[in-house]
Amino acid sequence: MGRYTGPQCRLCRAEETKLFLKGERCKTDKCPINKRRGKPGRNLRARTKKLSDYGIQLREKQKVKRMYGMMEKQFRLFFTKAAQQKGITGETLVTMLERRLDNMVYRMHFASSRKQGRQLVSHGHVRVNGRRVTIPSYLVREGDEIEVQEKSKKLTAIKDSLKEYSRSGVVPWLEVDPDKVWGKVNAIPRRADLPDLAEVQEQLIVELYSK
Repeated sequence: MGRYTGPQCRLCRAEETKLFLKGERCKTDKCPINKRRGKPGRNLRARTKKLSDYGIQLREKQKVKRMYGMMEKQFRLFFTKAAQQKGITGETLVTMLERRLDNMVYRMHFASSRKQGRQLVSHGHVRVNGRRVTIPSYLVREGDEIEVQEKSKKLTAIKDSLKEYSRSGVVPWLEVDPDKVWGKVNAIPRRADLPDLAEVQEQLIVELYSK
């Protein structure tokens, strides 16, 4: 099955929470979650049916997978790698997802959404430690420097995204110079450093894949 290309807001409605897929729109009254619109679909009974334990675990996995814009095969690969490392598997998984280059571009406000961050990386607009990287799933490390290529700094999408930096700043583990469109990973975030993912219950994903 290919990548989902339908309305992004429909995914948020399906998960009944904000996945922040539409950038600035997610913070306005146009967001369907703010409007308290229900799940998509015509069958009201199916939409309100009580989920089994498996269903709850599956929905949690779908929510996180959609939030980071990943396909099932790639998401499962990330889980497998997380399970092989020391520590709590669920927390390791979330940390690995945060280390993705497309997510870091989004966190630094060079992109208004993770999807846009993925496009910037794929199209060759981003450098890591002076080297162009075109792989959105590239995992950054502590101390890595991320910057937009000189000829790409004038892109309207990037300029518009950086406006959010002046409004809300940047997460504590990152350092950003909006004038140079440059950032540095000062630390890899711990699970407790991600309050915007407070609703994510990664342990349910571990339980799902452990069956």
